Amino acid sequence: MKQKQIRRLVLAALFTALTCVATMVIQIPTPMNGYVNLGDTLVLLSAWVLGPFVGAAAGGIGSMLADILTGYAFYAPGTLVIKAVMGLAAGLIFRAMKGKKLTGRLLGGVAAEVIMIAGYFLYAAVMLQNGIGALASVPGNAAQGLVGLVAALALAAVLEKAKALPEI
Repeated sequence: MKQKQIRRLVLAALFTALTCVATMVIQIPTPMNGYVNLGDTLVLLSAWVLGPFVGAAAGGIGSMLADILTGYAFYAPGTLVIKAVMGLAAGLIFRAMKGKKLTGRLLGGVAAEVIMIAGYFLYAAVMLQNGIGALASVPGNAAQGLVGLVAALALAAVLEKAKALPEI
């Protein structure tokens, strides 16, 4: 295995674990059997650092593992898909913006968080048969999305300034 492939594999495993931990560390329960957490911060950072496909896998798997480990296994299938699609969107938009890092991160992050809010609404409404009651999850998910995006932008800026963002 080449050095670059090993580095990418190690970073993917690291971001998967960090996403899981960030999701589990701070959990503020919401009325819809979910919780607000900092996992989106790492989902976005994974996509920006690892690229859309590997970042999507790291963010989706890490978030799903957090659901399983914290007693929210009924959300795990939806979380895997929703967080992976978030990472895919954030990574693709960031990559498409080429040299405009801040704009790419901001646009990709906003798109990803809209996907998260809509995804959990649809999952609760359709898969969990919660119907219109799923609307109650929107404010909590919007707050989580905003916090996750702001934290991811700040963390990326700090890591970039410190030259600590990996180049892969």
